[in-house]
Amino acid sequence: MNLSAKTVVVIAIGAALYGIGGLPMFGIPVFANTTLKPAMAVLALFSVLFGPLVGFLVGFIGHWVTDLFAGWGVWLTWVLGSGIVGLVLGLFPKMTQNRLAKGAFSHKDFSLFVVLALVGNIVGYGCSAFLDTILYAEPFTKVFTQLSIIAAGNTMLIAVVGYFILKSVAKRNQQSRNLTES
Repeated sequence: MNLSAKTVVVIAIGAALYGIGGLPMFGIPVFANTTLKPAMAVLALFSVLFGPLVGFLVGFIGHWVTDLFAGWGVWLTWVLGSGIVGLVLGLFPKMTQNRLAKGAFSHKDFSLFVVLALVGNIVGYGCSAFLDTILYAEPFTKVFTQLSIIAAGNTMLIAVVGYFILKSVAKRNQQSRNLTES
């Protein structure tokens, strides 16, 4: 894998923002060892703008940073889950034929964005929950409750914050296109 310097910088910035933004002081505790992180919007933005590889690495490295600084140890199962969420959200540009880069963000695109957020959270953190039961003998009911809360909460958070951010990105891209076409 040969990453450009720009891509490495984007991953580093995204992972730092997601990692620091994921610290407990910026989150909303909702269940045992479960926090809703507004930083999920950062993960969504970097994933949508730069694709699945960047999304995966921002989620994976960023969650690792959160766990390191939060003091509860690194839970690789949940680190992996964040990477998968980023990867799934990173499919957005390809699935929409890069309409956002061209300055378009329709209701259909928004619906796809929300579906990808939900699928990413269910698959990503579903893997985390499953691996916790297998590797750490965590009770199934506990990890299923964590998964349910996180999948629903993250999807809502990503949808609300992401809508406004992506509408702004589309508007900026449309204005830039208009300037270059003049």
